[in-house]
Amino acid sequence: MNTLAAPAPALRKDATVIGLVGLAHSISHFSQLLLAPLFPWLKDAFDVGYAELGLLMSIFFVVSCITQALSGFIVDRFGPRPILFAGLALLGLAAFGFSISTGWWMLAMFSVLAGIGNGVFHPVDFTLLNRKVHPSRLGHAFSVHGITGSLGWALAPAMLVPLTLAYSWRVALACAGVLAFTVLVVLWFNREKLALDAVAPAKAAAAQPVGGSLDFLQIPAVWMCFAFFFFYAMALSGVQAFAPEAARLLHEVPAQLAAICLTVYMVCSAGGMVVGGFLVTDPARCERIVGAGFGVAAAIALVLGFATIPALAVPVLFGAMGFAAGIAGPSRDLIVKRSAPDNATGRVYGVVYSGLDIGQAIAPLLFGTLMDLHRPAQVWLGIAVVQGVLIASAFNVRRVRRTVLVAA
Repeated sequence: MNTLAAPAPALRKDATVIGLVGLAHSISHFSQLLLAPLFPWLKDAFDVGYAELGLLMSIFFVVSCITQALSGFIVDRFGPRPILFAGLALLGLAAFGFSISTGWWMLAMFSVLAGIGNGVFHPVDFTLLNRKVHPSRLGHAFSVHGITGSLGWALAPAMLVPLTLAYSWRVALACAGVLAFTVLVVLWFNREKLALDAVAPAKAAAAQPVGGSLDFLQIPAVWMCFAFFFFYAMALSGVQAFAPEAARLLHEVPAQLAAICLTVYMVCSAGGMVVGGFLVTDPARCERIVGAGFGVAAAIALVLGFATIPALAVPVLFGAMGFAAGIAGPSRDLIVKRSAPDNATGRVYGVVYSGLDIGQAIAPLLFGTLMDLHRPAQVWLGIAVVQGVLIASAFNVRRVRRTVLVAA
């Protein structure tokens, strides 16, 4: 059956679903940066180093990885809506927990809770988008999904740092908890719009891929996508956790200017995703778009790491790098969509996007150690190298997918 031939539902209906899913997704990304912008304050409050603070992010993403891989099966079995509500509630509880922590181990405990909450979002989000949005609008749906994630990342430092300066880091984290529960209330009142249509048993059985529920793990393209997201997460984590501080040390950037670099990166990344959503209307261009976007981003990372530039140029370069990486975002998600078998969306996205969590678990330890060794230029070199690997990974996905199609 050619789903593209089916009549598209009203734009308003699709837009509502995309908006609600995007709103939830923004809180997932916002919660991933609850601690990183506050590292300078947490370092003094708990008398720990950057490596120990990076370990908190590693704990968060290891737990999120395990949860994400498992939640894909749960979403396919019970539906995405209750899992989405549970994830938002856990993120809100974790934020309140961070705000009352009195030691590093309490931060670690609530990082586990936050990781469980974060792990459900990609299987939930992409199941809802793929099941409820018409295929002709999926490129734009993925674009909005990526944009809201980037805006969530941008909001975290923009909200938490001023609140910390005005009050304290505890107040800032408590406000983050209030925000998560506010979004949960909004989604609860719109819960009917997030319900999936019932599928008749015979139709559901016919849509199942041949073999068992784990047969999708035998698809080489799924693991190529997993590797792609692993390297993508390593680059992103380096930018989020330590790149602003590394740039500050290298180029004598004032602290106030360095604090806005990540927000500039994320806002510009969201703008890049808007452009990327239009470029990806032709799926055959996905890999080329990814290659061009991350090629430019890697070049800018090398400039930030090794060129002599004025302090005022640093946020501009952060913005340019974010825009280039953002253009690749919708193409990245469509690459996974094209590699997923029917009726296994939650499982495929759960496994593939667990690569994000593994990469984000490992990267803070590596980049944090480089920062403790006073090697900020090497942080930028590592980001550039990983972005280069991304280009090869994207084309590997296409090569493997084409090989399978020819063999079939």
